[in-house]
Amino acid sequence: MNKELVIVFVKNIKLGKVKTRLAKTIGNQGAFDVYTELVEVTEKATKNLKADKRIYFSETIVESMWKNDYKTVQNGPDLGERMSNAFQQGFKDGYERIVLIGSDLPDITATQINSGLEALNKSDVVFGPAEDGGYYLVGFSKFHNFVFQNKPWSQDYLLKETLSQLKENRVTFSTLETLNDIDTFEDLIASKFYQSNLELQKKLKQLHD
Repeated sequence: MNKELVIVFVKNIKLGKVKTRLAKTIGNQGAFDVYTELVEVTEKATKNLKADKRIYFSETIVESMWKNDYKTVQNGPDLGERMSNAFQQGFKDGYERIVLIGSDLPDITATQINSGLEALNKSDVVFGPAEDGGYYLVGFSKFHNFVFQNKPWSQDYLLKETLSQLKENRVTFSTLETLNDIDTFEDLIASKFYQSNLELQKKLKQLHD
């Protein structure tokens, strides 16, 4: 079997339920349109990977997305536990190198995902740092559950605190290039994803005319 696995966490695309911080500026419909496009970017980035894929939806499986891939639903009361459960299932099923990504990254490509898997040949843990102080990718060759326990989710010191704990426990880790995810209107308009997407610009403009 393939020894490498890529887990993708996807929120079900529902009006008023996605990109809520962004919605405060551009409205629920605008946030819905932006997130729909970001999920398409993620689907494209993961399309031709050699690693196996498992797509974890937040609420219900959407059969029309990731058509030929394994799909399931996230399990757990908070983000940390949901990620932990997905990793533990992957290792239990025999995978040796596993990375997990979200689905709100405008600049994600197969390159970063493959770099993450590659890094796990020499490190126990890998992170793709996000500009807001969190991370867009996390991966393990040896699972360490404390990475997900009692963490300051959505805070700008999340990654710093997690790396500090890894050092204390003498766990080897690697970091990839830093990318920006889109949480705010400022993130959106600064991104090449938005600047080069005339169709999306037009949609958002029509919403506010």
